[in-house]
Amino acid sequence: MRQDATARRRMDVPRVLAKMDRIFAEAGFEAYLVGGAVRDTLLGARASDYDIATNAEPQDVIRLFRRVIPTGIQHGTVTVLFMGHRIEVTTFRSESGYTDSRHPDAVSFRGDIEDDLSRRDFTMNAIAVSLKTGEIIDPFGGQGDIRRRLIRTVGSPYARFTEDALRPIRAIRFSACLGFDIDMPTLEAIPLSVPWIGQVSVERFRDELVKLLGAGEPSGALGLLENCGILRIFIPELAACRGVGQGDGRGFHQFDVLDHLYYSCDGAPRDNLNVRLAALFHDIAKPLTKKTRRKDGEDLVTFYNHERLGADMTLRILTRLRFPQKTARYAARLVGEHMFHYESSWSGGAVRRFLTRVTPEAVDDLFSLRLADVYGMTRRAPVLGGNPWSDTLVEFRDRIEGALARRDALSLKDLAVNGDDLIKAGIPPGRVLGEVLRSLFETILDDPAENTPEKLLPLGLNYYRKYQ
Repeated sequence: MRQDATARRRMDVPRVLAKMDRIFAEAGFEAYLVGGAVRDTLLGARASDYDIATNAEPQDVIRLFRRVIPTGIQHGTVTVLFMGHRIEVTTFRSESGYTDSRHPDAVSFRGDIEDDLSRRDFTMNAIAVSLKTGEIIDPFGGQGDIRRRLIRTVGSPYARFTEDALRPIRAIRFSACLGFDIDMPTLEAIPLSVPWIGQVSVERFRDELVKLLGAGEPSGALGLLENCGILRIFIPELAACRGVGQGDGRGFHQFDVLDHLYYSCDGAPRDNLNVRLAALFHDIAKPLTKKTRRKDGEDLVTFYNHERLGADMTLRILTRLRFPQKTARYAARLVGEHMFHYESSWSGGAVRRFLTRVTPEAVDDLFSLRLADVYGMTRRAPVLGGNPWSDTLVEFRDRIEGALARRDALSLKDLAVNGDDLIKAGIPPGRVLGEVLRSLFETILDDPAENTPEKLLPLGLNYYRKYQ
């Protein structure tokens, strides 16, 4: 433990926590704010989630507060619903034995706040604030590490990582999200802990990956996951993209597939998980589809149909990582459509067919993915306007916006007639009725002016006679 003469000594205690402390104090207990809320406040950020450490045991907390959920009572944790907040309250405890490299084999409720802080992962998370006085307890120099923007374990890095194999992944995620460096002994211990990291559940890895992808530039942390051997454990398909070259005489790419995917992820909107996932995986099938062919004396590198195979792979990977199916399917759809091609010669019907295929809801994300893909080629923000590819993209976007503004029919439900109308007109239910509806839809894609009952009903009867 080390003292920092320049460290803050006190912190303002939020009103809700001061009220909670009065309840603890009247019953003879101590209570401290710990964890991320303290760290974020010291960083000048707004803390939203509160974690409390106390010498009150779970049954005491249940007795003191009216609404308590026993979320992790075997480990001394309950969730108190208090003044509109969900506040996790954990009893001071010591732990021993980590057979599964994730959870302690034995937990005992004893000790004081410094003992409790000594079992935490990183010094920046091992700082407490007394709810009674606002005094800051910082036995491991966490404030100094926060000022230095440094991630350092409490005590031996190897010991902390073998106790909980999720901690190396958290160190990398914190590095990305906070913009901190990992101190050298801590960094060197991460590859040593790889034999235990495989015991981390895919759900916990997924949660850390989602947070990591919300960083300003995830590429650095993704590279750390790769270099430390963690990426190969959870997403071997992504790790297999290392060393797969894309460059040829056309000059489209200067990075191999994996670096291109990392940088494309950087170029995707930070607040859009779907696009960041699609950017990370959009070329995942390139190692399987790479071919080199000779043309006009040059070797050209091709990856035909990598987007289709990539969509299937993306769906499998995200399903394996236990992403919600809605997220997995949508990100996979973006991957499958990321090679969309447009030419000025397209008819209005062709634009509407594109919209029908990708759906209007996905257009913004698909265009964001295209820009992220371009960013990943050079690590420079693409400039729209003044070059052929971007002029074409802008034109395409304008035509799409025009179709949407006109409220052109883009699905069967937009037809001015439905199945009941056609049945009343004399077309019996069944397979042929479905064929007629699809033919009418193709008609209005080519000419939206045809989308009236007066025009579609006779046309539907004509189609019916052809299909008989």
